[in-house]
Amino acid sequence: MKRIKYACLEQTLHFFVQDSTALRTAKDEFEMYKKGLDRNKTAYKVLSEEAQPDGSLIVKLKKQYNTYDCGSYLD
Repeated sequence: MKRIKYACLEQTLHFFVQDSTALRTAKDEFEMYKKGLDRNKTAYKVLSEEAQPDGSLIVKLKKQYNTYDCGSYLD
């Protein structure tokens, strides 16, 4: 029998704006994403943010998977 002790996801997310007349920037979209994680009490750690020439943003992060303990993954 097995049991999951710790679980964490490492993700690379690409935030972009589809047209140039949009009111939100990619950075605004990322801030809204982080607020959603905070609201849901999801533990996360931003590893890197890279602004792209086209105005998009590539973000690498580690985040808690469901409600599992993350152990030392986010240290």
